[in-house]
Amino acid sequence: MRRLLTSLLIAVALVNSAPAFAMQTVPAGNRHAEQPDIPGASVRRTKGTKSSFDLKYEKVHELLATDRELMAKIRKVSSAYGINPIHVVGAIVGEHTYNVDAYDRLQSYYVKAASYAGESFRFAYDGENVDEFVARPQFAECKGKSDSYTLWSCREDVWERDFRGKTVGGKSFPNNRFSAVFFQPFYAGQTFGLGQVNPLTALMLSDLVARVSGYPKLNEKNAGAVYRAIMDPDISLAFVAASIRRSIDDYREIAGMDISGNPGLTATLYNVGNSRQRAAALAAKNRSSGATVWPEENYYGWLINDKLDELKGLL
Repeated sequence: MRRLLTSLLIAVALVNSAPAFAMQTVPAGNRHAEQPDIPGASVRRTKGTKSSFDLKYEKVHELLATDRELMAKIRKVSSAYGINPIHVVGAIVGEHTYNVDAYDRLQSYYVKAASYAGESFRFAYDGENVDEFVARPQFAECKGKSDSYTLWSCREDVWERDFRGKTVGGKSFPNNRFSAVFFQPFYAGQTFGLGQVNPLTALMLSDLVARVSGYPKLNEKNAGAVYRAIMDPDISLAFVAASIRRSIDDYREIAGMDISGNPGLTATLYNVGNSRQRAAALAAKNRSSGATVWPEENYYGWLINDKLDELKGLL
């Protein structure tokens, strides 16, 4: 009953937040006839493990095909967030095809998560904790944001505008993403767990996940709790579903486009992030062109659409 009520609340929120302009449904399938180029880092990482993308795809497909417990959890969490489970399957398949190798079974993720339970981490750059950093006057405009998504999105925007690649108050900051500079204490680009969730993404989605799934809210001052959340398979799946839900909502509310019927697009957005900014850029492009410009899949999403019938067979 609680899950049904939550799904109904999500549906009502979608109706109330619908844009004034006509909604357009993005066509199914890929816009590109051939797969877009795969980044060199992904190619090198895969070659370094003496593997191939085909082998990694087959491995994660086999994991999903044989782990009934995992598939049941994917269907359950997808229902809670009001999305088709194929979107969660696509995100997981893409991550484990291009970014990491799939573990042999779900239990391996629990063991890995447990290994982080006693560790002490902090989110910081050059000796400055992120909670101290966002207390700087440049972030004053974000103080009125109560929801974690709008709050951290605002802070990310301030980073891009006022700090990225600049020297502020005698301190220079890297020309890199906010998440890579402050939220990855091991090495840049590191993500974790079944869904390979980024710590900043987890902080952004914390309120939604707390509201729908009932997990405790995350706090930037407790980096260990953030890592435990994104390493735990059950909690991580909630963040995967929440991320996809947010991407669908952003494109609906900002760009007036329904991408919920195109898993390749939701997989693309799961891979590249920043769905809010990307939806705004697409909306601006459509306004200026006077014609309909559809969002396009990248290499990661292209694979999901290309293998869609096979992936649907897992459900």
